[in-house]
Formats: sequence, C-alpha cells, structure tokens
Amino acid sequence: MSPRLSVIICSRDGAAGVDRCLRAIAAQTIRPALEVIVVDDGSADGTGDTARGHGAVVLRHETSRGPAAARNTGARVASAPILAFLDDDCEPDPRWAERLAGAYRGDVIVAAGALLAGGRPGFMLGYLARHNPLQPQELSLARSSRLWYRLGLYLARQWAPSRPHGTRDIYSCAAANMSVWLDAFREVGGFDERIRFASEDDDLCRRLRQAFPGSRLVFVPGASAVHHFKPSPWDTLRRRLAYGQGAARMHRKWPDVPPTVFPWPAVVLALLAVSAFFPVLLAVSVLVPQLLYPAGLRAAVRERQPGCLLDAYLQLAEECCADLGFAAGLWRFRHLARGAAVSALSAAAPRPGPPAAQRNTR
Repeated sequence: MSPRLSVIICSRDGAAGVDRCLRAIAAQTIRPALEVIVVDDGSADGTGDTARGHGAVVLRHETSRGPAAARNTGARVASAPILAFLDDDCEPDPRWAERLAGAYRGDVIVAAGALLAGGRPGFMLGYLARHNPLQPQELSLARSSRLWYRLGLYLARQWAPSRPHGTRDIYSCAAANMSVWLDAFREVGGFDERIRFASEDDDLCRRLRQAFPGSRLVFVPGASAVHHFKPSPWDTLRRRLAYGQGAARMHRKWPDVPPTVFPWPAVVLALLAVSAFFPVLLAVSVLVPQLLYPAGLRAAVRERQPGCLLDAYLQLAEECCADLGFAAGLWRFRHLARGAAVSALSAAAPRPGPPAAQRNTR
C-alpha cells in the first residue's frame, strides 16, 4: 500500500517526546497509510534509537542545523504525496492523520490542525490555554498590510475577540502541526534553512501563496495535537523573545510586512517614569494592564478564578520581550536577502537522501 502521508518529526534531544509522539502515531486510524520519518538533529540522548525502536525511518544530522533544515531533510526522502509535520513535543489525536488527509479537496495546498496546550496542571497551563501562542493566523491579515489596519486587528483581539470555529481558510499556521502537498513544497524550495527558530512557517506559507495564487490554506480543528509546553513563565518569555526576532526577520525579508511592535509596554513604561514625579500614577500603572489586556479579567469573572488576573502582567511581559526581540532582530538580520528561500531542496532534485544525513531504515 502506497503511503498517503509522510509524517516528519524533527527532534534534538527529545527522546521522551519522540517516544510519546510515535505511540500516538501508532494509534492513528489510518496508520497503514503513513510513512513515518524522524530526523535526529544532532541529538546526544538516543533520540534516533528511540525512533528506530518504533520502526520509523531515521535520518541524522551529525550537528544541529535547526528545525527548518531538519524538516527539509525529511522531505527529501518522503514518498507520499502529502507531507505532515509534527514536533517532538506534540501528541496527535487518533484521527489526526485521517482528518488532515481528508482536507485535500479542490485547490487546498496546506492543511493544518489545532495545537492544544498540554503539560503539568497549574497557572501556566491555564494561561497558555487562554492565550495559545500557536493559533493559526486568520485570513483577515491578508486584507491589508498597512500598519494601522494591523493595529486595529490587535486592539480588536484584546477587547472584542472573535472566536472562529470549524474548518476555514487561514493566512498561515504553525509548522508543529501542518501538512502540505509534497510537489508544492519542493517547488518553493521548502523551509528557509537560514531561519533557525521562529517565522520559518510564516515564510513558507507566504511563498506558497505567491507561487500558487488561488490556492487555499485551511485550518482543520479536528486534526488536533496536544503540544506539551514547558510550564514555565521563563520558557514562555524566551519563546516570545524568539518570536520577536522572527517578526523582524519577516519584516527584513518581505518589504510589505509591517514592523511588529506592541504599543502597551511603552505606555506602561512611560506611566512608571512619570510616577517618579507624581506618585499617584504608580497605582494607575499597576491597574492599567487590566484594561489593556482584559482577557484575564474576563476569565477571572467568568471562571471565578482570581489567579487569571495575573494574565495581564504576563501578557505585558511577553510583549516587552517581543519588542526587545524585534529590535535585536532588526540589527541581526539587516543583510537578509529578500524573497527566496535558502535551502538544499530543489523541485528538480532527485529523491535520494541528502549527503549530509545518514539514513537508517527499519
């Protein structure tokens, strides 16, 4: 039976996560239709041995090259018409593969599933569930790239959030749970391997839309996977710093992508500075985040959980990190070439495994 999907999992020192992910793949309703490829990105913890124990095809980078390069390595040896990507900290629902494969009708070129927050119960898991950083970017982003329009979308998300449901067209999605036609992926050169972390998925979606005008990127909520986050505010802030650098990379690479700078950290900082002269403003500075980020306040009232009031302050800290990351990224990526990906993939390239990877079959 020819595989319908090539499932590609990239991992660096994630043996436990790979084991959990592959157990979930073994339980898929269409398991016989899946080709499973694990790319060991320079691990030192036996990730490859764990994957081979599950019967997966294993490819290895001797040194870490990042998720984009790892996914490209897997794609070069894939034989199914559809690539499906998972991260090693993801645990797909039993019908995940079935629902992704079933989404490819008409002009659909990408299908992505939901990433649900998982991990140790506590405040951070609840926070990540309420403010999931891996939600898809909605199609409203495509209407305009003007800064004021994007600012309006941001403000609407804070005070009048829409909660779209069901299968729908989207602007972009997270690579941790996405699938794409193999031929289209190779046509655009795959992921840009210069991008070591953050924004490689947005960049791929943009190049696919440009190369295949009229094609659709769809979100399939039922094709879900639990994403096992580290339940730590420091890990959340670290990720947000990286996302800020990713936003700067996209702004440098694509001239029509506006700068992503969050306004409220500057507002709160200004209030704190002025409070040195007018101490009464110190209390205002402490209270104003609840108005700027009201989602936590709403949750505290609705769910009767006062701890949700801390959401506003963590959101403020996240946006501070994003702004710092963006500023650092503007300098770091100042010489980034526009447009095309830098990748070893080629639409005309043969399908054997890459010279920089070692292939270990079952």
